[in-house]
Amino acid sequence: MPLRLPPLPALRFFEAAGRHLSFKRAAAELNVTPSAVSHGILGLEQALGTTLFVREARGLSLTPAGADYLSYVAEALSLISIGTQRLPGQRGDRTIAVSCAPIFAARWLVPRLQGFSRRWPKASVTVDTSRRHVGFPADGFDFAIRLSRGPQGDHGWTRLLEQRLVPVCSPACRAALLDRNGRIDLRRATLIHVITASEDWQAWLDARGIVGPDVKGGLRFDTMELAFDAAIAGFGVVLGRRPFVDRDLAAGTLVEIGLEAAAAQTAFWLVCSEASDARPDLRGFKRWLVEEARAG
Repeated sequence: MPLRLPPLPALRFFEAAGRHLSFKRAAAELNVTPSAVSHGILGLEQALGTTLFVREARGLSLTPAGADYLSYVAEALSLISIGTQRLPGQRGDRTIAVSCAPIFAARWLVPRLQGFSRRWPKASVTVDTSRRHVGFPADGFDFAIRLSRGPQGDHGWTRLLEQRLVPVCSPACRAALLDRNGRIDLRRATLIHVITASEDWQAWLDARGIVGPDVKGGLRFDTMELAFDAAIAGFGVVLGRRPFVDRDLAAGTLVEIGLEAAAAQTAFWLVCSEASDARPDLRGFKRWLVEEARAG
């Protein structure tokens, strides 16, 4: 008995709209009109006999049935894509898909990618820095680089890069922090916080056994890049993460304030899909990434 399946175009519309929670963004991704997406999903809902989206003036959201169905549709489409890429005739179109944090991409991975390209000149790498959970193989990624205290889940985890937490600021800001005896008084500082960081000022203070200063005040940003930029501009002291702050220290735009660094409890881990050993280019990328991390 043949399988009864909804039309594939309607499923593609549904998956994209469910991922973006927007008919407009789904339409832009699929190069169709928002009206086509809306009508396609309406037809899918009628065929299934259930409502997949809640359509309100404030935006689009999935119904419980829609959220459940999306997980199956997304994985099915991803498996079709992966299976297609594995066909012999598709070799030239393959990419290496990597998910990682923006700071890791901008300050560590991207500056080194030319070295990988020299080894694998025909390989294509896609880097995704969106903050979302990556599911293997449903999201189509080959690798994810994640900050964690240790391995999580069933996939292969390789410890890649450790961090050291060190207070840094602009040279002018450091001069303003010196007391009459030429010592750093951190209580004078405006502390710059990264609200998305799992370890910030309190973690450093605890590691160094320092009581105070008050970490409730100061400036707060949602990315390390913005926090570093604020420190460079002289707005205060930020907890630098080495090696990501190394280029600023080398350029002199940031300086260590003279207080000791502390090892972070978390590290960056390379998480591999189960299929990462099936392709030579994926094996090569993993080997290159680990070598780069160990080289410092």
